[in-house]
Amino acid sequence: MMISQLFKGYEYEYQWIPCTSILFGIVTCKLVYDSSHLISATCFKHYSNFPKLKQIEWNNRAISTLHAIFSTALSIYLAFWSDLYSDDLQRGPVLYRSSNLSTFVLGVSVGYFLSDLAMIFWFYPALGGLEYVLHHFLSMGGLGYSMLTGLGQFYAYMVLLSETTTPGINLRWYLDAVGMKKSKSYLVNGVAIFLTWLVARILLFMYVFYHIYSHYGQIKQLPDLGYFLILIGPCILGCLNMMWFTKITKGMIKTLTVKHD
Repeated sequence: MMISQLFKGYEYEYQWIPCTSILFGIVTCKLVYDSSHLISATCFKHYSNFPKLKQIEWNNRAISTLHAIFSTALSIYLAFWSDLYSDDLQRGPVLYRSSNLSTFVLGVSVGYFLSDLAMIFWFYPALGGLEYVLHHFLSMGGLGYSMLTGLGQFYAYMVLLSETTTPGINLRWYLDAVGMKKSKSYLVNGVAIFLTWLVARILLFMYVFYHIYSHYGQIKQLPDLGYFLILIGPCILGCLNMMWFTKITKGMIKTLTVKHD
C-alpha cells in the first residue's frame, strides 16, 4: 500500500520523472557494466586473456544490448500495442500525446546515451568514430526534447526501434572476439543482421517519412526546435543507416561468397 502511494505521488510530481529516469538509466548502465565484468571473468575463459580495452568494449556492448532489448520492447508496446499514439481524433493530435510511462522510458534511454557517449569520448576512437558521436547526439537530442516537452514522442519511439539491430551486431562482435568468425553461427548472424537492419532501419524509416508527410499539419504547429528535430533528425539518421546498410550488405555478400566457394 505504501509503495503504491509513493508511486502515485511520483507520477503526480511529473517534473521529477525526467531527472530520476535519466539518473536511473545512468546507474543501470554502471551496474550492468560491473555485472558483465564479474560474470564474464567467471564464465568466459577468453575474457581474462583479452587486453584491457577489449574487456571494456565487451562490457560496453553488454550495456547496449540490455538497453536495446529494453527500448525495443517498450517502443513496440507504446507505439503499436497501446493506444497512446493511435489516430483517434477524439484524443487530440498524436504528436502532442505523452504519458508518465512514455516519458520515463525516454529518460532511461537518454541516460544510456549519455553514459555511452561519455565512454566513447573517454576511449575515443576505440569504441566508435565520428559517425557514432553524431548518431548519439542526434538521438539524445530528439529523445531529450520529447521527454522534456511531451511533444513528438511517437517519432522518438520510432528512432528507438532502430535499436532492434543492436543485439545482433553485438553478438557478431562477441563471436569474433572468441574466435568463431568462421563458424556457421557467424554466417547466420550476418544474414540476421541484414534482415533486421532492413526492417528496423530502412523500411521503418520509410514509414516514418510517410507518417511525417501525412501529419505535416501537426508538425508545422510545433515550436521551431521540435519542427527542426522532426524534419532534420530522421533524415540525417536515415543517411547514416543507409551508409551502414551498404557496408553490411557488402560484408554479407562477401561472407556468403567465401562460404560458397
